[in-house]
Amino acid sequence: MRKFFISLLVSFTMLCSLNAQELICNVTVNSDKISGTNKQIFQSLEKSIKEYMNGQSWTDFVFDSNERIDCSFFITVKKHDSDTDFQCDIQVQARRSVFNSSYYTPLLNFKDENFDFTYAENEPLLFTENTFGTNLTAVLAYYAYVIIGLDADSYSNLGGNPFFEKAEKITNLAQSTSETGWKAFESSKNRYALINNLIDESLRPYRTFFYQYHRFALDEMHVSIEKSRALIDEGMPTLLSAYKARPSAILLQVFTETKADELVDIFSGGTAKEKKDVYETLMSITPSLTNRLERIKQ
Repeated sequence: MRKFFISLLVSFTMLCSLNAQELICNVTVNSDKISGTNKQIFQSLEKSIKEYMNGQSWTDFVFDSNERIDCSFFITVKKHDSDTDFQCDIQVQARRSVFNSSYYTPLLNFKDENFDFTYAENEPLLFTENTFGTNLTAVLAYYAYVIIGLDADSYSNLGGNPFFEKAEKITNLAQSTSETGWKAFESSKNRYALINNLIDESLRPYRTFFYQYHRFALDEMHVSIEKSRALIDEGMPTLLSAYKARPSAILLQVFTETKADELVDIFSGGTAKEKKDVYETLMSITPSLTNRLERIKQ
């Protein structure tokens, strides 16, 4: 288990900065929708984002090379009218390994449809913590902190707080800009909504469930799958209560969409009661998952 999170559990004392990068970020820029354009700029964009995400030290904690967080950005270019203007969406995914197994569990699968920015070919991307910088660098930094925070939450109860605060800071800096995706009135499913949910005290019981799901169910599944399955089932009322208290919370929908296939696999061998509990809870939160969740009942 990660030494980083053991230290996090003991205290939040900052370790010396050794420029140890936290992420292994795979980046794909898809420009299939754009015709008659120099494709080299999209290759340059992909390279710049990859270097920015993987070359930056996002925290002062030390990560060993085998502890870096695996994540992926799938960027689809929807419009490219000039040499520097881009309208895109970005699918953000992250996962972490499960203890004593070769399995990786998904932590996040989120599609952001408001990823518009300017970028010039071979432009260096620079992180500026106390100013907004550009929308491109701000959005990427925001997701870096969300990913690191979710990874921390999966190892330590509410361990992601300092990283979610960093993402919140970027969101606050964005309020004085005209960039989309950052403001409460724009959408209930944008970057503002996601970080607002992650820091919302009323949703802390959900985050505790998220921690227990990973640390005591998945990480202990090699000991007893029945006990791990029962522990997840016991957490379903917490998940449902959070939904009833905040039915519009995007965080809960993100969890069910991210974990649906995993939960189907886990509970395919469960008891009739466990299958019923999980199916009904997930269907209450995200009815659009009907086809995927039906397999639980088989």
